[in-house]
Amino acid sequence: MKNYCQHGRISTYDHCCHVAALSYSINKKLHLGGDVRTILTGAMLHDFYLYDWHADDGGTHNWHGYIHAGRALKNAQTYFSIDKKTQEVIRCHMWPLNLFSIPKSREAWIVCAADKWVSLQETLFMRRKKT
Repeated sequence: MKNYCQHGRISTYDHCCHVAALSYSINKKLHLGGDVRTILTGAMLHDFYLYDWHADDGGTHNWHGYIHAGRALKNAQTYFSIDKKTQEVIRCHMWPLNLFSIPKSREAWIVCAADKWVSLQETLFMRRKKT
């Protein structure tokens, strides 16, 4: 994940670390009572799709926003033993783009919201410097 670019100069690994940190803070500061293990595991694996979506691949990456949650979930299930609640966090993190993957748990809502905020911050303020 450290080798794949996410937003601007941010790696997918760093993006997931940022989402995990913000998710933890949201849960703690707002006293939401979400399961910390589920939040942190789901946040670290929510973009575990293992490819560079910026690379030209003949067109399938054009659908990255719609398909990567499923790929991340499949990879997470392959490499790790994750429970159903963590699977939901990964599967639903792209709502509302993926209309039918509505978060149902507080953990999934927390990570979904944190991902949107972090993505916005990374896209707007942490871009590569133009040369």
